[in-house]
Amino acid sequence: MAEEKKEKLLEAEEVRQKVADLKSRVGEMSGYIKVEERRSKLAALEAEQASADFWSNQAKARETIAATNAERAYVVPFDSLSKTVEDAEVMFELAEAEEGEAREAALRDVLAECAKAEGFFAKLRLQSLLGGKFDQCNVFVKLHAGQGGTEACDWVAMLYRMYQRYAEGQGWKVEEYDIQPGEEAGYKDVYFRVEGPYAFGMLKAERGIHRLVRISPFDANKRRQTSFASMETVAEINDDIEVEIKDEDLRVDTYRSGGAGGQHVNKTDSAVRLTHLPTGIVVACQKERSQHMNKEKAMAMLKAQLYEYYEDQKKAEMDRFYGAKSENGWGSQIRSYVFCPYTMVKDLRTEYETSDVDGVMDGNLQPFIEAWLQMKAAK
Repeated sequence: MAEEKKEKLLEAEEVRQKVADLKSRVGEMSGYIKVEERRSKLAALEAEQASADFWSNQAKARETIAATNAERAYVVPFDSLSKTVEDAEVMFELAEAEEGEAREAALRDVLAECAKAEGFFAKLRLQSLLGGKFDQCNVFVKLHAGQGGTEACDWVAMLYRMYQRYAEGQGWKVEEYDIQPGEEAGYKDVYFRVEGPYAFGMLKAERGIHRLVRISPFDANKRRQTSFASMETVAEINDDIEVEIKDEDLRVDTYRSGGAGGQHVNKTDSAVRLTHLPTGIVVACQKERSQHMNKEKAMAMLKAQLYEYYEDQKKAEMDRFYGAKSENGWGSQIRSYVFCPYTMVKDLRTEYETSDVDGVMDGNLQPFIEAWLQMKAAK
């Protein structure tokens, strides 16, 4: 009986130490992410939103909302973390007053609260890796079919769904700008915008060539086929950042928006495609029924891409964003998705891999993104 009691006391001591360690880490995290500075900034931004003339300048209002969400993304999980650790501390004190099975159950509840706190720590650790100039911004994304024909177009459609599911899981909004259908299935190109705190910071980890290996549903002989698609990302920049776009450097093409048809089909050439002649950068938008609105959205996307393009020229890192592109095919992929003869998704940059292909295609990308961010931070 004495030995059993000693064992239970040792177990309680371990739980006590775990709670104490968590409390210490909360203090360290507070200083590391400068939570009090962020809390003051958040309060100022929220006060600004409460002003009567807040929406008089819609562009500035959107920037303020984005900045508010970025600060809240730190403050809210930190406050949840602090409360969870405080609750664990109180629960442990109550557990010590119990005996027998009630004590054991109470200690298990404390450990469950500690596990919840670890989840908040993981979220804040991830946030701390997102310190780039535009990491907190929304992001423009382009998916493009590479080698593989119809199979590659179908692969683009699969990737589009994957990123939509990932964005939904993050609580982000996806806004489709333009889709160019494949000849038989899928899409040749997809342009879309993702709106949410740190959308660019997260999704920039996905930029590159994605390789698919599977039994092709378009092959009557059921042969295994390899196809490729590229994923490009660029941050949505603020209006106060100047990017010169000369009229003579811009070609504007209009065309009829695609749709399911019927009485609401758009019968005017409202879709807009912009080509920046000196760089060859092409963007398009057909989401709005107004040609003017489509052009405005396309111009915002072009401005963002040109900003990154010129920044890369200054840094002589032309392959970083929109300079020297990797070939959308063999030997250039950042990640492989294998459906047959075995199941595996492997990132060739970080070596992170999983056999849960279905989970990844349903949007479970966070482990890949975190592994890449940690690798970049270590470098």
